[in-house]
Amino acid sequence: MPKSAVFLDRDGVVNRDRPEYVKSWEEFEFLPGVLEAFRRLAPSPHRVVVISNQSAIGRGFVSRDTVDKIHARMTEAIRRGGGRIDAVYYCPHRPDEDCLCRKPRPGLLLQAGRELDIDLRASWLIGDDQRDLETAVAAGVRPILVRTGHGKNLPETVLAGMPYVFEDLLEAVTRLGQGLLSPGS
Repeated sequence: MPKSAVFLDRDGVVNRDRPEYVKSWEEFEFLPGVLEAFRRLAPSPHRVVVISNQSAIGRGFVSRDTVDKIHARMTEAIRRGGGRIDAVYYCPHRPDEDCLCRKPRPGLLLQAGRELDIDLRASWLIGDDQRDLETAVAAGVRPILVRTGHGKNLPETVLAGMPYVFEDLLEAVTRLGQGLLSPGS
């Protein structure tokens, strides 16, 4: 039977977004409360999946191998903190390549759904950007916006149309854990 998932955008939700991209582990910085949020997600029945646009690969700023190593270290740090990540999916393409996996297109979510047997309609995507919200809607996943990363600069018109807006990942995960955001709500 398919499982639900909590999908999380990476840059701006899990780690501090950098205008010049995260190109090494030394540039990767967890946002406050993130390790605790993952610790709270760990015992849940949801799959925990990170999805991310990583156009720095396609732009030649960082190699795929380096991004994979960053993700391995991120996953290990979260595991050491009592959390878990079940999978990481990312798009390595530049925006002009018009691929199906680059958010706001739903390709990453659809791929994860197939490969991990996820019921997308019973799942959530926590993001900080308009693209994340569009990706969630396109895949039939419920969007949650956090006011970190790009989320702190979104116009009130976007925020007014969002049913679930939280200050950060820890607050969003806490509310999920309290059952206030059940997929049937």
